[in-house]
Amino acid sequence: MIQGSFDLNSQQYRLQLTLQGIVQGVGFRPFIYRLATELNLTGWVNNSVQGVCIQVEGLRENLEQFQARILQEKPPQSEIQSLNAVWLPIVGYSKFEIHVSESTTHTQKSAIVLPDLSTCSECLQDILDPENRRYQYPFTNCTNCGPRYSIIQALPYDRNHTTMATFTMCSDCQKEYDNPLNRRFHAQPNACPVCGPHLELWDKNGNKIAGFQEALKQAADIIRSGQILALKGLGGFHLIVDARNETAVQNLRTRKRRPAKPFAVMYPNLEQIKPDCFVSELEAKLLSSPASPIVLLRRISYLLKSVAPGNPYLGVILPYTPLHHLLLAELNFPIVATSGNFASEPICIDEAEAVTRLNQIADFFLVHNRPIVRPIDDSVVRVIAGEEMVLRRARGYAPLPVPIPDPIGADRSPFYQTNFSLAQDSDLSIETPPKVLALGGHLKNTIAIAFNQKAFLSQHIGDLENPQALAAFQEVINSLSNIYDFQPNVIVCDAHPDYYSTQFAEKLSQQNPPISMIQVQHHLAHVFAVIAEHNLQSPLLGIAWDGTGYGLDRTIWGGEFFQITKTQIQRIASFRPFPLPGGDKAVYEPRRIALGLLYEIFGNSLFNQELNLELIKSFKPQELKIIQTMLNRKLNTPLTSSVGRLFDGVAALLGICQTVSFEGQAAMALEFAIEDLETDEYYPFEWCDLPQPLEKGENMNYFNWESIIQGILQDKINQKPINLISAKFHNTLVEAVVEIAKKLGEKTITLSGGCFQNQYLIEHIIKRLCQEQFQVYWSQKIPPNDGGLALGQVAFLINRQRFVPNQ
Repeated sequence: MIQGSFDLNSQQYRLQLTLQGIVQGVGFRPFIYRLATELNLTGWVNNSVQGVCIQVEGLRENLEQFQARILQEKPPQSEIQSLNAVWLPIVGYSKFEIHVSESTTHTQKSAIVLPDLSTCSECLQDILDPENRRYQYPFTNCTNCGPRYSIIQALPYDRNHTTMATFTMCSDCQKEYDNPLNRRFHAQPNACPVCGPHLELWDKNGNKIAGFQEALKQAADIIRSGQILALKGLGGFHLIVDARNETAVQNLRTRKRRPAKPFAVMYPNLEQIKPDCFVSELEAKLLSSPASPIVLLRRISYLLKSVAPGNPYLGVILPYTPLHHLLLAELNFPIVATSGNFASEPICIDEAEAVTRLNQIADFFLVHNRPIVRPIDDSVVRVIAGEEMVLRRARGYAPLPVPIPDPIGADRSPFYQTNFSLAQDSDLSIETPPKVLALGGHLKNTIAIAFNQKAFLSQHIGDLENPQALAAFQEVINSLSNIYDFQPNVIVCDAHPDYYSTQFAEKLSQQNPPISMIQVQHHLAHVFAVIAEHNLQSPLLGIAWDGTGYGLDRTIWGGEFFQITKTQIQRIASFRPFPLPGGDKAVYEPRRIALGLLYEIFGNSLFNQELNLELIKSFKPQELKIIQTMLNRKLNTPLTSSVGRLFDGVAALLGICQTVSFEGQAAMALEFAIEDLETDEYYPFEWCDLPQPLEKGENMNYFNWESIIQGILQDKINQKPINLISAKFHNTLVEAVVEIAKKLGEKTITLSGGCFQNQYLIEHIIKRLCQEQFQVYWSQKIPPNDGGLALGQVAFLINRQRFVPNQ
């Protein structure tokens, strides 16, 4: 909408446009320059800390056409989220030019930092053309592609605010940078072999072996020979081996301490993927997108056995930098490209650090001298119910913001009643508008900063389980905050008292008394992440299923149903709790979980060998005796309502997976056991009304899983095939959701939590709920796992300002 006034008798007018959104680092100013010049307009354009500002003078007809064409012809990677237009008095500009960027410290920075973008087709042509001066140059980029978030240090996005500031452009690059008709016009990372970064090949001790193109050729020979190469890429190091070489892959697994977790595979091009995997139109689009994530594809061929053992899916990625394109063109076969780290550690971004941390894994290092500001893993996605689902949000997606909707039910009720947040002070007061730092959870950690109705989500950080990960966690908080000159007035974290993120929040709040702190129950944060992503309104039923989350009754939750209305949030249903013998040890030994489930049914008779189960025989007699004592005395046997742990226990009961080496391994194996079986069979089940532990006088619906376990045991006795038993187990959970949804009556259903990464489970639930006329929403652009918690915490906080806690 245009504001202001102008002289209708004058032929010349001045128009000021302020644009916000993805408008920096995408060639927006060059686009504006060319459009204004074409329409004979004078004035200027610049980057500001909030976006792009334009002032133009000319004929009214041309100005109106200018504004319309901005929206119609904007650069392909851009996204205009707001455009404010104001008419101003004429000042008499003589030409159109790009002004120096505005770096005021008086305005809240809110310009959107663009993620790193995969190599565009034009730059790919440049590096493959022997006549081009960038032939085989691995750091080629333009305004449509190349590094962004991995190199930016401050806003606005200009070369002097990136790690390219140390590389002075040669005369040829400077001419491109200054030429409005060149696609490298104001391309901030612009470089060439003369003036830009360069490659070196090092041995495992950091001694230089070769440089430039020779380094690339020798690196290819190293991979061909079956050795392990550490390659410094866009957001950190990859560890690379020949994916076809079983010995090399197993060697990588041994050195990286990753015995079974799947590796990602990088193919030279899309056509070479198709003999090995099914590729749908959407999956091909995702693989070739500017984000260029790892995409989980259904396998056709199992030639690459050790890459993803026992897994019908393969994580596939295409080359996304000139360096990767050149290396894969030299090799012409698929390679394992996994994160440059030991398990649970953040990826290396500095070559000296890599030589120290990775020299027990890698045989050689292919490095470059363009500094990386922050570690950024490859993103991981899959297609669920015909839609993209992001499983790990990092390169290509972070740190794009998510709009934070108005409080749900805001038009209907002034307050909510809830006891699912824990405040330091019952008289909690938060400044308006709030500036929120959300710290996520413990596993698959991400953080978020939120202001001006936007939440800027960080890249995937990982599990906060070692000093390197904790240091990376703090560095990401500092880095993202520094870009936006952000100072929070409230911190939101998980309710688990032992999480490092919770302890960090407590310490930060204590050191800065003006900063308030709120703890949000884990599974409610999962639900609110979906509410925020889809901008939903109450009433609704939020379902959150995962492996673990601290419950407000101090048990481990993970199979939760929340009824959210215009007046309250209530944990309305859950799964019948069962014990985890050994606590955390049971997570790595699903057979212990199976014992806990069976003990709830059979008691001590379980240990008298009456059931004659292979599960029992997998334990040594002394182990069984200790576990029996633990269960009888309730020692280190925490109760859980976790659906993820139920999956683990059933997998162990079926003999599919007794112990695991990575999170989710047993549940994945149980899903994969279904294979391609199609059946509607399910086990008998029941929902029971039991007293609600947190709401005095109210009952809660508990899903009783006992009949499922009894049915599985009977099917085993009857020698039913494993794929049928697994399918029936999944189908029972599907029907349980449909039944409770019908009983509770809310027509809007949300699905979140790590269990809904299970394709069979979520697609069948969506299908059945839609058949019953429910509206179903699930995590798509935001991970359903704990990588989405930070957004959910922010969304809950925005609503928490309207909540009246029950005292």
